[in-house]
Amino acid sequence: MAQTLKEFIANHKLHNHLLSDMQTHGFVTAMAAAPHLIDPSEWLAFMWGGEETSPFESHELLEEYANIIVAIWNEQREALLSNQWQWPEACALDDEEIVNAETRLFCEGLLQGWTLARDDWETLMPEQSEDNALLGGVILSITLMFDPESALSAMEQQGAAELAQFEEVFNAMPTMLCGLTMRAAQRVEESM
Repeated sequence: MAQTLKEFIANHKLHNHLLSDMQTHGFVTAMAAAPHLIDPSEWLAFMWGGEETSPFESHELLEEYANIIVAIWNEQREALLSNQWQWPEACALDDEEIVNAETRLFCEGLLQGWTLARDDWETLMPEQSEDNALLGGVILSITLMFDPESALSAMEQQGAAELAQFEEVFNAMPTMLCGLTMRAAQRVEESM
């Protein structure tokens, strides 16, 4: 049986050298949702902070890690395009913290990945387009999940602070992210 990313990181004591399991899943999900396929060789180094030298002791370990990442990408891409994507099991709402640490880490990785594909998104879904509103809604929702306290504070200033809204956004995220990915794939196909 193949190792999970979490097991790989723990077994090789790479906690301080790689994005965490949840951050990585978020980042790879953003790459899987991107409108144009970006070769993993162009973004894999982001998993260890963009340094030229990888933290792996051997080429075999790097290859094993890359295979795990590509498997996650394949799984996420298929789930997004088939409208089957769901939050990772560890991600959840939290009564005290609004969302749990895993959700924050996943959203942090997702936002980092979005920045890498930002130009593609902005070209495909330019400002003032209906598609741009969908893109903006997804990014805003991810940002809300990443930093709910700031969002709650801003909402309170507008007189609209309700924790129930976070639950609605959290529950709607799979549909929104799948819809955005499928719409982007459709737009790319139409432009060919």
